[in-house]
Amino acid sequence: MTKPLRLVSIAAAVAAVALGNGAARALACGNSQGYSYTRIGSASDAFGISAQIAQTSTFDVLNGHVSAWVGVRGKGQGLYGTSNEWLRVGYAGFPSITGSDLYYEVGLPGRYPTYHQVSAAPAVGTYTKVTVLEMHKRPNLWRVWVNHRPVSPPIKLPGSHDGLKATAISESWDGGTGTCNDYSFSFRHLSIADAPGGDWQQLG
Repeated sequence: MTKPLRLVSIAAAVAAVALGNGAARALACGNSQGYSYTRIGSASDAFGISAQIAQTSTFDVLNGHVSAWVGVRGKGQGLYGTSNEWLRVGYAGFPSITGSDLYYEVGLPGRYPTYHQVSAAPAVGTYTKVTVLEMHKRPNLWRVWVNHRPVSPPIKLPGSHDGLKATAISESWDGGTGTCNDYSFSFRHLSIADAPGGDWQQLG
């Protein structure tokens, strides 16, 4: 049974991104695990999430990575390796490059996550629509979409039907060095699916 959705928002020690119709530049320095992040998402289960994301300036990533993505994750689980399963799509930037990858990542119980490059990211300032969505009438099967086109095969997330949280995140990881990464992303038109295959609700 579908439950009403409400938002949970957690701000990082530094603001790493603008989640909404705007952008913010951040000098992100990690916590004791090397991460800083901003997150917004559903407190109840969802069937998908979608947003338009743009890289709004060139990066200065000294160590580790920066990223901005939307996705779903295992119910009641944490981030950064403690989720039992997840599927996400978005941008990732790395040291010594000014641009970023457009990618999706799959995490399954008992396996190492798999990273799939979709393409080199669009030009700075260009928004890309990214979506993770459970397939209509195919419980536990999900797909990744970019600009309204599927970019992944059907992906099975065991036990995921009506059991995953939807999240939008921007994060920086310093590679365990204590250094700070400089980057900027913008999110807009953030929506959550209230049923497999769609029934989108735009988040204010």
